[in-house]
Amino acid sequence: MNIKATVFGILFVLIGGQVTLAQPSGIEKEITELSKQKWQWMADKNADSLAVLFHDKAKFVHMGGTWGKDREVDIIRNGFIHYKNADVHEVMVEVLNENTVIVWNRITLLAVVGSNEVTNPFMVTEVYVKENSHWKLADLTFSKLLTRD
Repeated sequence: MNIKATVFGILFVLIGGQVTLAQPSGIEKEITELSKQKWQWMADKNADSLAVLFHDKAKFVHMGGTWGKDREVDIIRNGFIHYKNADVHEVMVEVLNENTVIVWNRITLLAVVGSNEVTNPFMVTEVYVKENSHWKLADLTFSKLLTRD
């Protein structure tokens, strides 16, 4: 056998293996799409869909405080906070196990709070848990960043 062919074969296997390892898992893809859909539902003030997505014991951490599912849904439904647009710059997903996933989104959020339109850079942490074969958002935490994008 030719040494060049052997080296090429080994490199092909190694490179092919790295490409395969770099591909997101099915859970990562599913949660990334769900997170993206959540941002759209928030922009559309689709409180009914969000109420289904949010876990009954979910917590929401904002610059103005921390509260549970019912208050967050009410805030969105009544427009106290309108998440007009989340410009997502980066998404990182960590699958802890088949029932728990953490997502970090680096975003610039355009929102209307009260009567004021504001833009802020955030790192948003989302924790999803699988319950009865459905993903539920158990935690949504906004951490304001010191720099703007």
